[in-house]
Formats: sequence, structure tokens, C-alpha cells
Amino acid sequence: MENQRRRFEKEKEDAFEYGGFSFAREALNLIDNLERSKQILLNDETLKDTKALKKTLEHFDIINKDLISIFSKNKIEPIECLNKKLDPNFHQAMIEIEDDQKEPGTIVQEIQKGFTIKDRLLRPALVGVAKKSEKKEEKNEENKENSGDK
Repeated sequence: MENQRRRFEKEKEDAFEYGGFSFAREALNLIDNLERSKQILLNDETLKDTKALKKTLEHFDIINKDLISIFSKNKIEPIECLNKKLDPNFHQAMIEIEDDQKEPGTIVQEIQKGFTIKDRLLRPALVGVAKKSEKKEEKNEENKENSGDK
């Protein structure tokens, strides 16, 4: 009976703590859509350097900050990932980018922001990770093959 009582107590706490999990995941689409809309406006040549564009972007930033603030109050936090090592618990590698300046496996691009809710992953960050350029690897392989022939 004691074990069952503890299990029910734990389920009740989890329901209270993470009950809005699916709602929070769906609400992340708002942030994504705002960011996409902002990029479309920034890339529109007819709107470049207009007062209307500047005003619209200011409003998008205000809305975005408000959303992030509401999420933070509810313990939904963005995952910081740029220049960090790829962690499969929080990041999902989508592409590899040749970059000899960074160590392989270092995140160099964030495609979609990831979020946690309290201590659980809400959505992984979609990222691009650094890899060594293939030219150097090919040269190393050729050198090994050539040195082996002599």
C-alpha cells in the first residue's frame, strides 16, 4: 500500500509539473513562425531599408521577447548550443559543415532552437556541426598510400 501511495503521489507531482508539456511543445511553433516571418521580411528586396520594415521587425522582436519571457516564467528554457560540443541528449545534428577552425563535433550553426521544460527535453536543437575539410583528409590518405608503396 505504501509503494502504491508513493507511486500515485509521484504521478500527481509529474502531472502538475509537466501537465502542459504537449501544449508547450505546440506553442514553440509560434516562435518558429515568428522567426521565419522575420527572415522572409529581411530577405525581401522591395522592403529593404524602409520605415515599415524597421517598425515591423521591432514589433516582431517585442512579441518574441514576450513569448520567451512567458516560457521562462513556466520553466521553459532555450538550449544554448553554439560553439559547444554536440550532446545527443539535447541536440540533433542535421548537417556537417567543413570548418578547420573548430574541433570536429562542435556546433557551428543552429537551424532550429531547442527547449527544455524544467529538467526534461521539450524539443532538441537542430544544429550543424563542424567537420574537418575533406581535402586535408584526402591528402593524408594519399600520403599514406604513397609512403606505403616505396
